[in-house]
Amino acid sequence: QVQLVESGGGLVQAGGSLRLSCVASGFTFSMYSMRWYRQAPGKQRDMVASIAYYSSTNYADSVKGRFTISRDNAKNTVYLQMNSLESEDTAVYYCKTRIRSVDYWGQGTQVTVSS
Repeated sequence: QVQLVESGGGLVQAGGSLRLSCVASGFTFSMYSMRWYRQAPGKQRDMVASIAYYSSTNYADSVKGRFTISRDNAKNTVYLQMNSLESEDTAVYYCKTRIRSVDYWGQGTQVTVSS
């Protein structure tokens, strides 16, 4: 079965950095696009970054120039490098993939940025 497991969240001061990881299993990782989303308390879940199977990337305007998404197909892992973190980046971060029109989500990892 498809599984996505995020890690790497935590508490960081504004201006700091974190790297999130999402390890995938149960499908041919290299063939699918991957996305990172985030959800702050009381807000909707928004896409942060995406990476296609051929490694083309896309970012939300709010994180452009600060976040970098990458993938390692040998490790079945997608990463989100987050630099220059701001208090507005505080949220639960989820990775997601879509396989045959079905969305699969990880359990999420909490990122808290203190100002």
